[in-house]
Formats: sequence, structure tokens, C-alpha cells
Amino acid sequence: MNCMKAAKENQKSVNSSNIISETAQFVKTELSGAEAGHDWWHINRVWNNARFIGKTETADMFVVELAALLHDIADSKFNDGDEEIGPQKAGDFLKSVHVDESVIIHVQQIIRNMSFKASLGLITFNSKELEIVQDADRLDAIGAIGIARAFTYGGFKNRELYNPEVPPVFNMSKEEYKNSRTPTINHFYEKLLLLKEKMNTDTGRRIAEERHLFMLTYLEQFKSEWNGER
Repeated sequence: MNCMKAAKENQKSVNSSNIISETAQFVKTELSGAEAGHDWWHINRVWNNARFIGKTETADMFVVELAALLHDIADSKFNDGDEEIGPQKAGDFLKSVHVDESVIIHVQQIIRNMSFKASLGLITFNSKELEIVQDADRLDAIGAIGIARAFTYGGFKNRELYNPEVPPVFNMSKEEYKNSRTPTINHFYEKLLLLKEKMNTDTGRRIAEERHLFMLTYLEQFKSEWNGER
């Protein structure tokens, strides 16, 4: 009986691994040519972050990996603000590879609720798996990579680097945040520097601390150079 149970568990593990591989390939193909801050390499980093954080947490890592891979499969900011296209596309793919419905629903809920803008609205769902993927994604928004991604997206949207006459807007609503067109440096104060305090896991908080300090150093250098002080 124990041998049969072990065989079933092994088969389940093999099936899960195959689905993860298929999902990674699907995402890599779908995001070919995407804006560089939200491309396959962003997904890959979030996936790696999630697996690293997951080592210290008790969670369903199958759900974690699928959500990490699919979280930006159709980001609303590249789809006219449609926040359901991502969960729908993820769900359609997972159905095509015969993932259990309960897992699909969980992954879709993570995608709907993990973004920074989602945290500015009404939160109706939470899980340990969401917390892990959310931390993994937030870590990629800060530190050296976060700085690079911020300016990449700002350039993609033709935004000013910085304008001292345009102050940051604090405590924005979800709609205000979605419609914001402020200079890229403002984004540090409106989002990136806030993420350290929003981390869910001990591992996420530890990594975020170092990346947060790096951003503060960068901003100090930026402002000094902007003002011709060094």
C-alpha cells in the first residue's frame, strides 16, 4: 500500500513538473517582444524569487510557481486597463494543460490581488501563496533591477525623468494611481520606497531592506547630480 502511495505521489510530482515547464515555455513565447520591464526575464526573476522565498514558508509550491509564471501574462496596463484579461488568459491556458479547477481559481485570485494597485483598493482574498508571489514580484520592483525597470517603463511611456516642479502624490486611490503620468523619479516616492513595509515574509523583508537602502543611495546621488553638486 505504501509503495502504491509513493508511486502516485511520484507521478503527481512528475506531472506538476511537466506542467510548470509547459507554463514557462508558454509565457516565454507569449511575452516575446514585451516591454523590457515586464518581459520574460522579469517573469523569470519573479519565479526564482518565489522559489527562494518558498523554501522558508509552508505553502503549495505548485500554485506559487504557476502564479509567479503567469502573473503578468496580460498586464492590465498594456491592455487598456482591463484587469480581468490576465486571470482569464491564465485560466484558459491552465485548463488546456488539465490543471485542477481549484488550483486554477487560486492562481487567478493571486493574479487579481497581488499588484501594488490592487492593494490600494478593496482586498477580498489572501493566502500564503499570494504572499510569497507578491513578495517575489515586489522584490523585482526595488533595488538595482527596480531602478532599471522604472526608467525602462518611463521611457516606454515617454515620461520625464524628473521635474522638481511636479511633486510626488502620496496616498493615491487605486484609480489615481492607474491614471498617474508623473515623472519617473516620483514613482520612487509614490510606490517603490513604500514596498519595504509591505513585504509579507521574513525572507522578503530581509532582501527588501538591502534593496531599499540601495534606492535611497541612488536617489541621493541623482539629486546631487541634478543640482550640479557633484
